Amino acid sequence: MELLQNQVQRLNQQQLQSVELLQMSALELEGYLRELAQENPVIELEDSRPEPERPQDEELLRRLRWLEDNDQQNRYLQHVDAEELDPLARVGTEGGLEESLFRFLSRQLYQLELDEDTAQTVRYLAACLDEDGYLRAPLEELAQDLSLPLARLEECAGILRSLEPAGVGAVDLSQCLALQLRRIHEEGPALEIALHHLEALARRHYRAISAQLSIPLEEVYRAEQLIRELEPRPGALFEQPAQVQYILPDVLIEEQDGQLTARLRGGERAPFQISGYYRALLRQSDDREVKDYLTGKLRQAEGVLHALGQRDSTLLRCAQVIARRQAAFFREGPQALVPMRLADVAQELELHESTVSRAVREKYLQCSRGGYPLSYFFSRSATAQNPDSKVGGTAARALLRRLIDQEDKSRPLSDQRLGEAMAQLACPISRRTVAKYREELGIPSASGRRARGG
Repeated sequence: MELLQNQVQRLNQQQLQSVELLQMSALELEGYLRELAQENPVIELEDSRPEPERPQDEELLRRLRWLEDNDQQNRYLQHVDAEELDPLARVGTEGGLEESLFRFLSRQLYQLELDEDTAQTVRYLAACLDEDGYLRAPLEELAQDLSLPLARLEECAGILRSLEPAGVGAVDLSQCLALQLRRIHEEGPALEIALHHLEALARRHYRAISAQLSIPLEEVYRAEQLIRELEPRPGALFEQPAQVQYILPDVLIEEQDGQLTARLRGGERAPFQISGYYRALLRQSDDREVKDYLTGKLRQAEGVLHALGQRDSTLLRCAQVIARRQAAFFREGPQALVPMRLADVAQELELHESTVSRAVREKYLQCSRGGYPLSYFFSRSATAQNPDSKVGGTAARALLRRLIDQEDKSRPLSDQRLGEAMAQLACPISRRTVAKYREELGIPSASGRRARGG
């Protein structure tokens, strides 16, 4: 039984590592590996300096003990100050609020004295949160991923939702607000409205809510005021301030002999290697402290290499599907983009949709037309009336912009006329959708364009 539990623990650690690395951008991954190399002496990055000559045994032992004493990861696991658990306490300090929501949640788990299997499962769920702090991936799918009973995963999700910030781990806005209300022991009308009447409250149907709950209007107003003071995006506190974004493409799309091919920017080469020197030292040393320390570091490095291999494989497979399904885009441009959903790619690759979503998050590809985020290639049909339409939302926006650029500026087309023109080009969308796309593109209405056009 103990052996089985240990296997489950290792599996969860491996999956957690894979989830973390899969959703990192290229820059995030580079930074992570550089930090890892600083705290793990067995990791040699590609640009690492040549190894120094082998030191004497006593000097080496002192060096390893110093590394162990100064190991950031060990200090992180062994000691957590209460002040560290409060993100507001970090304002104005070095680093500010630059930690992630995942790390903030992970530190809280160490105070709960959970068994390692439970803690790893909760960390896995924390890694699945979106930037708003919501757990939108269905627990049924995640339970299947982990080969765990659904009831067990629901128990771990409950632990996640008990952490700070209040509302984290919710599946939707209603549950997020309810979690925050319960945290402040609010069990009155505000909780009932948050759970069952949120849409009516947003539409200001106060009297309808009052009648359904049999409470005075004043109580509905008080509940609304309380709800408006809550945080609809618990993860917002951990958002990074706007900065100049430097983009490294993860994928290169190239055409060779008339065929589009996808390859990873780094090729098949691993981003780091494990030091042969320290491997040899592990075999030769008789010092138990040295052997224990190096064994842990080697396992960590091997686990990261395995997770990187999984990341590369998943990312490349997704890119290959994009290259094939959106081949017309790479040859003709944005107007040739076809509808493609995350679910379509997930089904083709026999992966969960949440896995594909993490794989394309903040990843970029470079092609002859420039650089594009992978998410750019995913869109639904531009027309709800015809879900099988071959024109996606991105292509429809490109077509709309082209029509407006080509119009007579003294007589700009109305949204209705633009919709009719798009229908003639096999992209039938409603006037309302034309207006929506036009506003998203930052293009004024016909009257605004006429005034600007002189």
